[in-house]
Amino acid sequence: MKIGMIIILWFCLTGGLVVAQEKRAYTLFDADGQETDYAHMMSVLGEQQVVFIGEIHNCPIAHWMEYEIVRDLYALHKDRLMIGAEMFERDDQLVLDEYLSGLITAERFTKEAKLWPNYPTDYKKIVEFAKTNRIPFVATNVPRRYAAMVSRGGFGALEQLSEEAKNYIAPLPLNYVRNEGVETYFRSMEMPGAKKEDTEKLAKAQALKDATMGWSIAQNIGSYFVHLNGSFHSANQAGIITYLNRYRPGLKIATVEVVRQEKTDKLDKDVMRKADFYICVPTDMTTTY
Repeated sequence: MKIGMIIILWFCLTGGLVVAQEKRAYTLFDADGQETDYAHMMSVLGEQQVVFIGEIHNCPIAHWMEYEIVRDLYALHKDRLMIGAEMFERDDQLVLDEYLSGLITAERFTKEAKLWPNYPTDYKKIVEFAKTNRIPFVATNVPRRYAAMVSRGGFGALEQLSEEAKNYIAPLPLNYVRNEGVETYFRSMEMPGAKKEDTEKLAKAQALKDATMGWSIAQNIGSYFVHLNGSFHSANQAGIITYLNRYRPGLKIATVEVVRQEKTDKLDKDVMRKADFYICVPTDMTTTY
């Protein structure tokens, strides 16, 4: 009888412990996979001239953390901070500026800018923060129509553009830097019968985006710049950073990357050293789309 009571008590206690286990929304790690905290991460990011936040586009934790990082960098740097984002294309800079300065309404802005479908849930808050605090916000990405031209016809297709149109892209010739990670990714998505040159053109279209975003940052950076982009664009200090280092060598740069894992108590080895800091989110976290 006594043993039975002990077994029941043990079951209740251990069962209760399982139920009561902490449910973490995210864990922060450094480049070596050591768990860290937000205060330490911000102490490092605050010393950098350019901070890249490589997000997962539909991750709500990523967007919340982006907002917090932007807000805290602004608290530190005030009017020396600039924001840039992949989600805004260079030919939308005028309408973005007009909205931020109060010349046009939010309704007009959302109608005329090529906003991503998840803008209201994921990016609007940062834009509104920039508007309220008069923080310059740079539309860094290439107009998608020009990336589409490269994906069909390679870099040669860009030579057909007018000089006015070329103002929206990085200077030509691009001096293409192959990114094996990008090419591998596109090869993994190949449809049956797809040709190798098709994959190469897709990788070149990606490079046009990276180069144009790097060029946009290089043209606009003052003292401090924080840039929002998909993690693919800044992983391994490559992508945008490869071109930014070419256009503006010597900048102090740090990267934050969002990753999804089944367990967030330990960083997977295959992602270590791809970034300076990681926001590790559980795979079953809800998504915004």
